[in-house]
Amino acid sequence: MPYQSADRVATFGTSIFAEMSRLAVEHKAINLGQGFPDFDGPEGVKEAAIAAIRAGENQYAVSMGQPALRRAAAAHSQRFYGQTFDPDTEVTVCSGATECLFAAVQGLVNPGDEVILFEPFYDSYVPIVLMAGGVPRCVPLHAPTAEQPRWRFDPDELAAAFNERTRMLILNTPHNPTGKVFAADELAQIAALCVQWDVLALCDEVYEHLVYAGARHQRLSAQPGMAERTITVSSNGKTFGFTGWKVGWALARPELTLAVRQAHQFITFSTSTPFQTAAAAALALEDSYFTGLAADFQARRDYLAAALQAMGLRVSVPQGTYFIMAEITPLGFDDDVTFCRWLTSEVGVAAIPPTAFYTEAHQHLGRTWARFAFCKRRETLEQAVARLAKLNGR
Repeated sequence: MPYQSADRVATFGTSIFAEMSRLAVEHKAINLGQGFPDFDGPEGVKEAAIAAIRAGENQYAVSMGQPALRRAAAAHSQRFYGQTFDPDTEVTVCSGATECLFAAVQGLVNPGDEVILFEPFYDSYVPIVLMAGGVPRCVPLHAPTAEQPRWRFDPDELAAAFNERTRMLILNTPHNPTGKVFAADELAQIAALCVQWDVLALCDEVYEHLVYAGARHQRLSAQPGMAERTITVSSNGKTFGFTGWKVGWALARPELTLAVRQAHQFITFSTSTPFQTAAAAALALEDSYFTGLAADFQARRDYLAAALQAMGLRVSVPQGTYFIMAEITPLGFDDDVTFCRWLTSEVGVAAIPPTAFYTEAHQHLGRTWARFAFCKRRETLEQAVARLAKLNGR
């Protein structure tokens, strides 16, 4: 009899990113699906990695992270948020933000514990909860309307998700795929429920510096009662354009950090040594880098959003991240997978169907949308827009 996958992974299937990237290659489409830049980050940061390799920083790193990067992550937190973390006991370096999230869930969630997720969600969240034996409890974000122009959650639906079995809430802000930046009043509602039910919070903040005019990123951990119950995760991939380096960090009080480290040591043990040195250099860049980054990506956002609107799509202009959600019904489509396959094969532009980011119960909420990534060179976006222009007035 053929061997079968373990039950904990048997239902996962193939990532939608793999399918759409394969279709993009097959049809020579411009890939605005997967969220990685087609350009490199700062030259000085690349040189720091090269210098570290040449200096012999090529053996195993300290499991919890090289001291220089832990200090840099703590200094970054103080610099931008006024929050103090001890580099020795409250900062852990992992192989990307995804591994930080995985280690936190493995280290803190027991079988049968419930974990609250806002959906749509980054596609690793449900698998990491299931692999820990946890039970996902999903709260939908509702799409913008004329009366409510931003993606939003229903406070009553969120409150109903909490109970005595709730162990953790995972919050992604700025939010992939919607581009929502959770506002102060929303964070206060989430925090109050976490405190009331004694629930941990795991915050994925990898897009923290990709926030645009009119919005401001704020940390859930800064809310009353949340510092001692929050693990805040970020990485060098989105902010500095080096997604392939896979360097992330988790910030948390010592007892939560211990749980992250206990799991991390048996997942990857340690993370690339020279890239940690370079990530430390990146975090120390001048303020002008971070403000310039946001302005640059806002210009890319506005350019692609205008093109999608010219196609006839209803665009949800993101407050943060480098993704745009666009409603596809004006083009006569009511199924996101069908639309994205058609757009890739017939128009030559790849996008991602958002139903991949929902549980089955709520997939209907994402079926009439498509997600486009604008983390591309201007010439790449111009080529995509030229192809999309053929649909004007379709």
